[in-house]
Amino acid sequence: MWHESGTMEGPRSDTGRWGWNPWQPPTTPSPEPEPEPDRRSRSRRGGGRSFWARCCGCCSCGNRADDDWGPEPSGSRSRGSSSRGGRRPESRGSAVNAAGDGTIREGMLVVTGVDLLCSRSDQNRREHHTDEFEYDELIVRRGQPFHMILILNREYESSDRIALELLIGNSPEVGKGTHVIIPVGRGGSDGWKAQVTKTSGHNVNLRVHTSPNAIIGKFQLTVRTRSEAGEFQLPFDPRNEIYILFNPWCPEDLVYVDHEDWRQEYVLNESGRIYYGTEAQIGERTWNYGQFDHGVLDACLYILDRRGMPYGGRGDPVSVCRVISAMVNSLDDNGVLIGNWTGDYSRGTNPSAWVGSVEILLSYLRTGYSVPYGQCWVFAGVTTTVLRCLGLATRTVTNFNSAHDTDTSLTMDIYFDENMKPLEHLNHDSVWNFHVWNDCWMKRPDLPSGFDGWQVVDATPQETSSGIFCCGPCSVESIKNGLVYMKYDTPFIFAEVNSDKVYWQRQDDGSFKIVYVEEKAIGTLIVTKAISSNMREDITHIYKHPEGSEAERRAVEKAAAHGSKPNVYATRDSAEDVAMQVEAQDAVMGQDLAVSVVLTNRGSSRRTVKLHLYLSVTYYTGVTGPTFKETKKEVALAPGASDSVTMPVSYKEYRAHLVDQGAMLLNVSGHVKESGQVLAKQHTFRLRTPDLSLTLLGAAVVGQECEVQIVFKNPLPTTLTNVVFRLEGSGLQRPKVLNVGDIGGNETVTLRQTFVPVRPGPRQLIASLDSPQLSQVHGVIQVDVAPASGGSGFSDAGGDSRLEESIPMASRGGA
Repeated sequence: MWHESGTMEGPRSDTGRWGWNPWQPPTTPSPEPEPEPDRRSRSRRGGGRSFWARCCGCCSCGNRADDDWGPEPSGSRSRGSSSRGGRRPESRGSAVNAAGDGTIREGMLVVTGVDLLCSRSDQNRREHHTDEFEYDELIVRRGQPFHMILILNREYESSDRIALELLIGNSPEVGKGTHVIIPVGRGGSDGWKAQVTKTSGHNVNLRVHTSPNAIIGKFQLTVRTRSEAGEFQLPFDPRNEIYILFNPWCPEDLVYVDHEDWRQEYVLNESGRIYYGTEAQIGERTWNYGQFDHGVLDACLYILDRRGMPYGGRGDPVSVCRVISAMVNSLDDNGVLIGNWTGDYSRGTNPSAWVGSVEILLSYLRTGYSVPYGQCWVFAGVTTTVLRCLGLATRTVTNFNSAHDTDTSLTMDIYFDENMKPLEHLNHDSVWNFHVWNDCWMKRPDLPSGFDGWQVVDATPQETSSGIFCCGPCSVESIKNGLVYMKYDTPFIFAEVNSDKVYWQRQDDGSFKIVYVEEKAIGTLIVTKAISSNMREDITHIYKHPEGSEAERRAVEKAAAHGSKPNVYATRDSAEDVAMQVEAQDAVMGQDLAVSVVLTNRGSSRRTVKLHLYLSVTYYTGVTGPTFKETKKEVALAPGASDSVTMPVSYKEYRAHLVDQGAMLLNVSGHVKESGQVLAKQHTFRLRTPDLSLTLLGAAVVGQECEVQIVFKNPLPTTLTNVVFRLEGSGLQRPKVLNVGDIGGNETVTLRQTFVPVRPGPRQLIASLDSPQLSQVHGVIQVDVAPASGGSGFSDAGGDSRLEESIPMASRGGA
């Protein structure tokens, strides 16, 4: 990747990457990250002052010198501790007094219980927009107050002192924000404070304000008190853990979004649409993000732990996004997903078979091992889940005709010999039919003004950035204007959306000359799911100026000037009066098809065109197979006339060559005899696959069994073997795998499956089908779930993270 100066860089330490702190897989995988050990330290933070002298200037402790925590047991100092390190309070057990002996003296203010008001139906969870999380713990968003109740052993008196403590990480430090001390009623620092709102008998109600810059993660809560009788510390109780997330509702948070409909869509929506295919034949599939499913939040925090991201950096959304972009793929750091573009998925799951992120993330959390397999839309879908879960407004974006620039020229270079036959050994750049990445919304205090807003994050491992397979966050505004020296990774992303396709022909002396520049071939359409609907939204205009405009040409040439071929446009030489267009009918998997090339003479003289058509199958990444059909024809064009050349293709001709996504590539090259004009074009089209038909059989109610029917007709005359269905939907069905065996040629099958909704409201139930002969088959149905009568509207979401069963032939239905 590139340095901010616009030049290629050597290895450097990068925000969000810590190669010297590698994670090692556990000997025995466990369903949750290992609990952090309790530690004691005789540290004298704050220059030897006591706890109360440090957290409250009016207080000092005469009972116990300067030791905050009592005597240190021998051998308990943690490895790597320093005089700045904090200590975790004891886990559940006896209380701790100033003497450290557990004795509770008469008159001491003892905290006997804490009520965090963390029920999903309570005020805290509703006000913080975290009531959909399938968790019983308190989950709040930073920069916004929450309420809690302390239960004491006596009434609270004006002379009593109370302080809350939040700790995160192995060695909490006040200076790094990993040890937060909040004196009640005395104000705090950086937005942290706590106030008494009500006292009633032995209960004290508190309103706690968190900092808009707080570290995100799971904090341990403890309480200290001081009275005339002495000090008391509440033992740590796992039930009192608090999750703190980014807050797009808080104007002081760097991730603030000033549109409620955006927040509803890009933070709270648990499903979305991902687009694929080609610009002319756009396919769409529903993806279950499932960011509120039980276990997903822990999986997201576990991702940060796996790479050893310092806790002190976890309050910065730029750093967090950069780590996520690296950790969602498995290269370098044993991240979440293993990429696979070979077509052989026998040791894992075909990327086209996934219907959501939940199964992937829970598997990673449960086993600690990377999940096979992913491709760009899977990496992007999982990234959307993780970032939305952590509180960043995020959307999944598809770029059609996405370039992969391998030589940093910021152009897509295609080389031909003297007869315009491709020189494959020189053609290292590729154009993906589509590529899927993410936009997330944040301020960029690390960049000059004007670059806040949408930032590109791409977790698909294509090229390294500072030696690591990660990409972004990169300001969309810098991409639009060709400012490729802006961090992070702007040159690579700019080339994906707005580079030109340059055709080079070898000359008699061995040199190469530009014979054609295709200016509108890259980043032809950039789309995402629209807000509050399942429609497709065209967002090309935020990535690039209108094609052909002066601003767009200026951005391209400005970017190219920073590339490895800065003078590429100076060698351009062309005279064009014959136009060429490729047309392909809507092609269906298993049926015959035809492609046509239309030539138009826009000049005033007769033109003769010698045309070559080569057809091959292609992976969506632009990697092609051998040519399996070709046509050569000479076409005579009168001035102003048009003519076409058609290539018919039968199912028998292409069936043996099909690869993932069912895409084909037509290479067209031509030469105009009279003028020497060179014609060149690459056109990709795909074979459409059928959808699954889902029908709900009866009403859906929280906690009550419901049934869905799935119908599929095999479009091929051949048998589908080892067919697997997947079923998933947040609030409806944990990921479920159904093995149905073989499906005969042109056979119709019907499956019925039951599920028990656990959350009310509109939900999406998503299904997919996969077999070695056919993939990219999916379907979705909206399920409006009614709340349980007389209940809170929520049901227990427990159970296995992944269910698998085999469906006997008799229950599948007939043809």
